Amino acid sequence: MIRSLAAIAALVSSLLAAGIASAWAGPVAVATEARLAGDDQRTRLVVDLTAVAAIRAFTLADPYRVVIDLPDVAFRLPETAGREGRGLISAFRFGVLAPGRSRIVVDVKKPVAIDKAFVLDPVDGQPARLVLDLTPSDRKSFLQSVSAAERDPTGSIDKPAAAAAPADAEKPVVVIDPGHGGVDPGAAGPDGASEKDIVLAFAKRLKDKIEADGERRVVLTRDDDTFVSLPGRVKIARDNAAALMISIHADALADPFGVRGATIYTLSDRASDREAERLAEKENRADLIAGLDLTDEPEEVAGILFELTRRETSAFTEQFAKGLVRELKEAAKLNKNPLRSAGFRVLRAPDVPSVLLELGYLSSKDDAKLMMSEAWREQATQAVAEAVDRYFATRVAQGTPGRAN
Repeated sequence: MIRSLAAIAALVSSLLAAGIASAWAGPVAVATEARLAGDDQRTRLVVDLTAVAAIRAFTLADPYRVVIDLPDVAFRLPETAGREGRGLISAFRFGVLAPGRSRIVVDVKKPVAIDKAFVLDPVDGQPARLVLDLTPSDRKSFLQSVSAAERDPTGSIDKPAAAAAPADAEKPVVVIDPGHGGVDPGAAGPDGASEKDIVLAFAKRLKDKIEADGERRVVLTRDDDTFVSLPGRVKIARDNAAALMISIHADALADPFGVRGATIYTLSDRASDREAERLAEKENRADLIAGLDLTDEPEEVAGILFELTRRETSAFTEQFAKGLVRELKEAAKLNKNPLRSAGFRVLRAPDVPSVLLELGYLSSKDDAKLMMSEAWREQATQAVAEAVDRYFATRVAQGTPGRAN
């Protein structure tokens, strides 16, 4: 009987502790609606929340942006939310920035001042409301508001690189990088097609296929809808001593003119053509889209050893890229110019052979339909996995099975 009472007391104590901990943590807020009001003299953004959340608002320049950081918020906003502007605001976007952190990035048409930024408590059946009021400013005042203390360091929001299991320590590592994620949505297509979702589904399927024979280990730069900065993606590859990195994307054009098909990109200082240059410029802006300040990003290390390593890496990259074109030719629709190059920041690891695979164009209804198809995903990932197998078989034959250093 005493033992039973003790057990009951322990249970009650644990339940009370859990209740206290839950109350202390507070509910995760859900954003259910967002709207803009006002004009060029004062513009207001209002976001309805199911619970009060602490916020931090600050500005970033070049381009002009206002950033609102929140704790873990689930965004359940209409699909078109943020695409059209009003007054001083041209557009806004939202999403997960890192585990436990969410972000709203507001693009503004010119320098502004944050007049108010607060969250109202729910009252009389009305939800909690996040309110941001902006007024016109000038560049000098705007830049003064961008203080060093408010800047978001590039490396502070990246997921830690996945650690190797002891049994897998000797296996060559392939890093698969699903582009975009979280607050950076990537391209959008018809019928709700979203680049960040399409490439994540593709990456997960590809991971399963590459690891199926047990010969290699795959690390994903993200395995959920979380933002990872471009330097952070490169760091994951280098920290895992990757033997190969494949960055997965899906492009979109404002005027497609029938342009479609998969394309493989490699790194070069000079773009192979204007289309490759356009895409590199677009993809290299991912960190700006997420509201990061990159003014303190370190320059690459230079030197003779660095150049020799990069030259060898480039040769392995070209080898894999050409093999990938051959395999995809049999399984997927390729672009008329399927092998291109440009200065993609995500491909800049000097010691990791890296390619960027554009699965197709979401601006093409035919491509978008394929990329959202389970049958196409199965066929295309199989082709990429076979290209990976052939690449490593060649490396073993050459006596260089692992990292290019």
